[in-house]
Amino acid sequence: MFQRVAVGIVFLFVSLVSHAQLTIEITQGIDRPTQIAVVPFRWDDGGSAPENFASVISEDLRRSGLFNAMSVSNMLSFPYPGSTISFRDWRITDTEYLLTGTARTTADGIEAVIELHNVISQNLVMRKTVYGGHNNGRDVAHRIADLVYETVTGIPGIFGTKIIYVTDGTMMDGSKRYRLMLADQDGAREQIITESSQPLMSPTWSPDGTHVAYVSFETGRPAIFTQELGTGQREQLTNFRGINGAPSWSPDGTKMAMSLSKDGNPEIYVMDIASKTFERITNHFAIDTEPNWTPDGENLVFTSDRGGRPQIYQINLDSKRLRRITFEGDYNARPRLSIDGRYLVMVHRRDGQYHIAVQDLELDRLIIVTETSLDESPTIAPNSAMVMYATKWQGRGILSAVSLDAGIKYRLPAQAGDVREPAWSPN
Repeated sequence: MFQRVAVGIVFLFVSLVSHAQLTIEITQGIDRPTQIAVVPFRWDDGGSAPENFASVISEDLRRSGLFNAMSVSNMLSFPYPGSTISFRDWRITDTEYLLTGTARTTADGIEAVIELHNVISQNLVMRKTVYGGHNNGRDVAHRIADLVYETVTGIPGIFGTKIIYVTDGTMMDGSKRYRLMLADQDGAREQIITESSQPLMSPTWSPDGTHVAYVSFETGRPAIFTQELGTGQREQLTNFRGINGAPSWSPDGTKMAMSLSKDGNPEIYVMDIASKTFERITNHFAIDTEPNWTPDGENLVFTSDRGGRPQIYQINLDSKRLRRITFEGDYNARPRLSIDGRYLVMVHRRDGQYHIAVQDLELDRLIIVTETSLDESPTIAPNSAMVMYATKWQGRGILSAVSLDAGIKYRLPAQAGDVREPAWSPN
């Protein structure tokens, strides 16, 4: 949580894995979700469709906690874009929105045409054509779910985003195996990025979503590595004595903030990735760690116990002007800022329990959004609406997610092993 350093990896090319698949379980939604019917898409091509588009879209919307998707078995008709719609039939079932679609293959991949109707007002509110590669039917469905979600709620969807996380499990011979994993935000299409017999930690995304960074002990000491997701190519960035931890990419992708103890005490440094030069940002006898960038790239927020106990501070990179941000509670750590810079998500301790809290920096208001204990490693969705974090459930490490207003909650337990340290993709 506040300062944990122990990692080792052995490189493997990205490959498929299924034994630790995550499965979303909704534990709390809003009292009156929007009623939507997603009609099975008409496949305007020979053979079978490469994906059950309507099923993926329905599950995406249902898992958001804001929608209730009608079962296909309850549908009275199956219209498609351009066909006549009997709004009376859909009103009888209390449907508020109706999504229809057709899909086909083209020379470039998959093309889907969708229409979203408001059943109450009986009008067309959206008509779009969505494209994807030949093997990207699921991506097309996620994109459509994003469009529907944003049209109805006004909030950008996150169904097409990815997550990375660390899993650990026990092998047949009793040894431990740790994996850095990549999956869709709903846990589908899980892949191994790298694995090791030693723990992995601190995974983070590059701002363009093409690389990840993490810490490894493979050289005999903690070192920060980056890895390109498409090719598996890796680069070692640090190998100093002592702590090399908590990497965090700058918003423009040219720099990496981190915590190093190469000069004797854990301090915040910023590395220029191209030149491999370092700038020391903090200079204090306390432990400074877990840096995270403000959206403008001009400041860092970080955890420090310089006030006696871990709290979150902000420092300007040019002036080195420092200010304390958190004051409620005797422990606040692992700061993560929303993309607009308004919300600060953190691990917060109250009455001896570790929870996830959100501080509205504009209103200076702190909200505890989780009720479980031992919550850690928060990561905020690119639409600033959800927070994912690691916690314990039924004696196992799992991932959970909660909306910033705590109105929607769900779990992502793995079928086997423990899951921890999630990081949400930037897009």
